[in-house]
Amino acid sequence: MKVLLLGIGNVLYADEGIGVHFVNYIAENYTFSHENDQLDITDGGTLAQALIPIICQYDYLIVVDTVNAKDVQPGQVYFFDFDKAPAEIDWQGSAHEVEMLQTLNMMDMVGDRPKTYILGVTPTVLEPMTLGLTPLVEAAVPLMEKTLLAHLNRLNFSFERIKSTDINSLIPESYKRGVTYNEEY
Repeated sequence: MKVLLLGIGNVLYADEGIGVHFVNYIAENYTFSHENDQLDITDGGTLAQALIPIICQYDYLIVVDTVNAKDVQPGQVYFFDFDKAPAEIDWQGSAHEVEMLQTLNMMDMVGDRPKTYILGVTPTVLEPMTLGLTPLVEAAVPLMEKTLLAHLNRLNFSFERIKSTDINSLIPESYKRGVTYNEEY
């Protein structure tokens, strides 16, 4: 089985960048292994539909992103099967959230969407040209990390923490990372 951990977000809009920052943090701090399966970690930025050729190559997808929910405080962490989204999730936050939802729905319509889970956190600030996370969203990172590692463990992935790099130390360089395309795509 091929598993994709995909971070989505705009790093120039404060908490909106949590998906990107989080997958970069996981890639920096952990190595993963599995007897038969493959885990790839990708910063998808705000590409949404442009990610379809990449996503459809996988059997299993974990999207890390902001999620909006009615009557929920900022920093609340959600982890759910995309096909069984909690009722309070409204998908009406940033423009890219709607685009990613549309992308996943389009892939579903043509039968290309892999089994999909969402690891999300409700944002505090979505301000243009603000690089970094607010304290409430930054405080959610350990729970997001624990949730992701537990889920990957249930999929029989082994992991080893190889560094203790803080997520904030990765943020200044996050705009330089991203999806790299090659001839396979």
